[in-house]
Amino acid sequence: MKTFFTLSISFLAITFLYATTLNSNRYTQKKIALKSESRIDTPDQDRFVSVKLVQGEFTEPTELTVLPNLDILVAQRRGEIMLYKNQTKKLSLAGKLDVYFKTNTPDVNAEEGLLGMAADPKFAINKFIYLFYSPFDKSVNRLSRFKMVNDKIDKASEKIILQFYSQREICCHTGGSIAFGADNLLYVSTGDNSTPFDVPKQQYVNNGYAPLDNRKGLEQYDARRSAGNTNDLRGKILRIKLKDDGTYSIPDGNLFPKNDPKAKPEIYVMGNRNPYRISVDQKTGYLYWGEVGPDASNDDAARGPRGYDEVNQARKAGNFGWPYFIGNNYPYRAYDYTNGQNGNPFDPAGATNNSPNNTGLGVVPPAQPAFIWYPYGESKEFPQVGSGGRTAMAGPVYYAKPGVSPYPAYYNGKLIIYEWIRGWVKAITMSPQGDYISMEPMLSKISLAAPIDMELGPDGKLYILEYGKGWFSKNPDAGITRIDYLKGNRPPKIESLEIAKTSGLLPYKLTAKVKAVDPDGDALTYIWNLGNGIKKTTTSPELTNTYTVAGEYPVSVTVSDKSKASAKSQTIPVFAGNEQPNVDIVLSGNKSFWFPNKAIDYQVLISDKGASINNQRVYISNTYTEGMDLAGAQLGHQQAAQTLIGKTLMLKSDCSTCHKISTTSIGPAFEKVSSKYQGDPNAVDYLANKVLKGSSGVWGEIPMPAHPAMKEAEVKKITEWIMTLSNKEVVASLPTSGKITPSGTVDKKKSVLNLKATYTDAGTAKLKPLTTTNSVNLKSNQIDATDLKNIKGFETKEVSGADALAMTANEGHFSLNKIDLTKLSGFKFNFGNNSNYEIEVRLDRLDGELLGKSESKSTVSIQPVTDGKFHTVYFIFKASSGEKPIIQSLLVESL
Repeated sequence: MKTFFTLSISFLAITFLYATTLNSNRYTQKKIALKSESRIDTPDQDRFVSVKLVQGEFTEPTELTVLPNLDILVAQRRGEIMLYKNQTKKLSLAGKLDVYFKTNTPDVNAEEGLLGMAADPKFAINKFIYLFYSPFDKSVNRLSRFKMVNDKIDKASEKIILQFYSQREICCHTGGSIAFGADNLLYVSTGDNSTPFDVPKQQYVNNGYAPLDNRKGLEQYDARRSAGNTNDLRGKILRIKLKDDGTYSIPDGNLFPKNDPKAKPEIYVMGNRNPYRISVDQKTGYLYWGEVGPDASNDDAARGPRGYDEVNQARKAGNFGWPYFIGNNYPYRAYDYTNGQNGNPFDPAGATNNSPNNTGLGVVPPAQPAFIWYPYGESKEFPQVGSGGRTAMAGPVYYAKPGVSPYPAYYNGKLIIYEWIRGWVKAITMSPQGDYISMEPMLSKISLAAPIDMELGPDGKLYILEYGKGWFSKNPDAGITRIDYLKGNRPPKIESLEIAKTSGLLPYKLTAKVKAVDPDGDALTYIWNLGNGIKKTTTSPELTNTYTVAGEYPVSVTVSDKSKASAKSQTIPVFAGNEQPNVDIVLSGNKSFWFPNKAIDYQVLISDKGASINNQRVYISNTYTEGMDLAGAQLGHQQAAQTLIGKTLMLKSDCSTCHKISTTSIGPAFEKVSSKYQGDPNAVDYLANKVLKGSSGVWGEIPMPAHPAMKEAEVKKITEWIMTLSNKEVVASLPTSGKITPSGTVDKKKSVLNLKATYTDAGTAKLKPLTTTNSVNLKSNQIDATDLKNIKGFETKEVSGADALAMTANEGHFSLNKIDLTKLSGFKFNFGNNSNYEIEVRLDRLDGELLGKSESKSTVSIQPVTDGKFHTVYFIFKASSGEKPIIQSLLVESL
């Protein structure tokens, strides 16, 4: 189901002049918005809290509807209708439809199934539920009405309202959202039912642009047959007026007249790729939807624009462009897939549909620009949306209901939009006419696991359906969340739980400390759960406890204020009866840098209280990775394995949405990736490049989006971690003491030498073995200008394709932070010009101890520093006349 949220990315656009039609009023409002998006007068986001009603019990939930009694119905793609009872807080099966949800074609994912759900506005009286689904036995998508009897969907009561052909055994784009407006007007969204991927074994392919391939037999690659076709209900948002008997009429104001043989009268909005979630403003009647966009990474002069997602607003019926336009009416070009020749850009005033698959009008209505649009890279127009994977969703326009005001009046009239992949929620401020004014974070302190639907309940509160981070599966983080707003007392906030030593021999003394604050300044009480039924209550955030019985104990703390509002910490396991082994790496030389062709003497020291050391449990290795910031924290000894840093970075990114460690999701399991590339010595660099730039065709037709905003060094840590998942340690361990001699050449992408040592003890009869990993990072002695800190009197300037520091004042300085000076003899500068200057090297402060001084020489010798500590070294430049120095790099020299 990946491409109902088709992902892609963007880099800097190739210079390309679009023929665009700008809606001047909206564009002006957007320009104003850029000045106001930094507003800080929003309500306190800490007062929004999430209440988990259900978690871990759904399998591919798609849409929810909140009933008048606050019961909640949830549609699941595989056909189940689930009922959450507000009184009992229990989830049960209310019914199941036999739906088509899985293809018989290898490597092709179906997105069809039970797609949408809505309760009748008069549900309290008539008990009608509307479902949009793909019946198993007929190749159509169908809108039907059912009656709910005794908390069950009565399948015999089905009244088919409308249905239309949908091509199967292909991927993708279903739409499927249902929403009601005033006067019994029902809206339902439909996808373009087109394949966005490349036709196999063809020279000229789609490459993530608009699918316009009209060759015979390739109909699924032509969105002009559906979204761009006025006589087809696919790629549209339909609007009909329901009658009591389950039939419907065509309301006034739809896009086409009722008697045009080449246009469907049900169409309210056309030109949709995948309008996955829609919402109707209950006061203005304006329709809003999120449009999941195509995958092209860059603008292309021969094809058209890169991919954008959109949030759209329809004040009246209209054509919103696809597959002729995207974003702010950026036009695609006609393209001949037989020879790669392109035609003219489509005309926003009325694009021509000359596809042989078209059954509708030859010229479509004028295209409307998007309300909000953004690529996978950063958006200049809407910077608050961020970057990365994109799956735009449109939620409700908030209004406090009479007698019910759960949220501040500040949000009245604001459109709430949200992102499935990026996980954010934003509030959009609009003018009285509906023009865009500004965007701001909402629910910014609440973490959501792939929000797929959002609805305002009868109580005026937001109910959010979370699909969970994983595809085609029962995700443990899938669920229903209700958003409450605390107008009075707020619960405490726990920042961290720290345990000084998580293991020890008996008697084991635990020392724990929790960092917690109360937003209202109340005194706090701490209820400690120390495992196996042991509990203690304190008024202090610190606790000691002695364990006398061996075992593993899960430790956590609940922090409560005077009004009994509380928060619970994470759980940390501690081990009584076995102590974590100690691993230390001792270097005889410098602890910050390695030097080409100079041996590094190392020794790994292991101790394990109460047990002898088994060298078969030791593993020592050294690798090279990309350069790290010389800030000190990442250099020298690391108390955790470097690969764990990669896992942490992965979990913070959007990678976990499409990939799991062991099981297949929309993307391959990380273990399979690791196994595939295990024999490739360039695997880390290769995979990192694929993450940064995107990839397709390696693991099937689903493309992997690029991530241009991610830092290359962080991406490489992720790929390093991935490559460890199938590593069976077949490479022999280094000895516990010895020498490592770095190469005489320095690869900038592998400028950090990582020496890592791991030891696992034998455990005990009652406790599992414990592992300790220690690591030392040594930076290359060749320092780029970008590694320098505390810069003053210099500016960055590009010289020979690399960043350099150009002096701009008569005096300036910069520093290397927290470095070991053991066995260093001086520093040699690589200058990009000839100049007169004086250099002073000082210890820890600008006026600190003078280590060395030089006039108009590239090398500054320094006096020995032998304390073994990490210091900050300042370089002070003075240049009173003539050309000022340009520093390209710095070489650390050793004795």
